[in-house]
Amino acid sequence: MIIGVDFDNTIATYDDLMYKIALEAGFVAKNIEVNKRAIRNAIRALPGGEKKWRVVQAKAYGPKMKEARLIEGVRTFFMNLKKNRIPVYIISHKTEFADFDDSKTNLRKAALEWMEEKQFFSEKGLGLGMDHVRFGATRIEKIGWIKQLGCTHFIDDLEEVFSEPDFPGAVRKILFSPLCVNTSSSNTEVFSSWAAIYENIIGRPE
Repeated sequence: MIIGVDFDNTIATYDDLMYKIALEAGFVAKNIEVNKRAIRNAIRALPGGEKKWRVVQAKAYGPKMKEARLIEGVRTFFMNLKKNRIPVYIISHKTEFADFDDSKTNLRKAALEWMEEKQFFSEKGLGLGMDHVRFGATRIEKIGWIKQLGCTHFIDDLEEVFSEPDFPGAVRKILFSPLCVNTSSSNTEVFSSWAAIYENIIGRPE
């Protein structure tokens, strides 16, 4: 068993951060629902909305990355995998730089620094080797890493990844969806929490 895990919005959540960025820019109302989907849809509905949304993303994934939060249950999930010596890789679709980021922050470096601060690479923490983090500049490159690393399971918050023609059919497709969004695919499993994912893959933690 080799488990692959997406990064953005699967391990790290940007809901509060994107709300803060969008509110400060005047892109959303104060009373909007604080989740990425609602914020994205509201911004995209504005004139020039797609560019505005990409500006918000660029700030969240770049210079403001350190303000992102670790999703509840992730730490316990990784600690249990470490305890049971089950290999896990973080495989992320992430370019080095964002088109709409004036700060020119290296997005991959920002993500690695965030993981380091959250003790992903500490032996006393999650004990993950830095060689167990891979980035793909495109979704196809990301899928290439999933194949190359021999993942038997992959966890992602975007069903579109599983729908790609190149996604390996033998890999178990696990959709992390805190809002319990229904899947259109019969071979994609949907879970709203990391505890439920662990129990389904491994069983109840001891």
